[in-house]
Amino acid sequence: MYIILVYDISIEDSGQKRWRKVFKICKQYLTHIQNSVFEGEILESDLIILKDKLSKEINKEHDSIIIFKSRNERWLQKD
Repeated sequence: MYIILVYDISIEDSGQKRWRKVFKICKQYLTHIQNSVFEGEILESDLIILKDKLSKEINKEHDSIIIFKSRNERWLQKD
């Protein structure tokens, strides 16, 4: 599956530290595109692991992560 992952980490409550951790986790599985945007092919099992790792690092009251899924990159049109 092909995904685009976008995150927004609040600067409140140790936000800079969380941002670095989230960035490093995403970099292990996906390609860094721009600021807080990653994309790439990923197995369903790796996506589950990625989501689990990210959920342990973020503050659910202040931060957000959005994952857009597609069966294949060719189904997405980028401009």
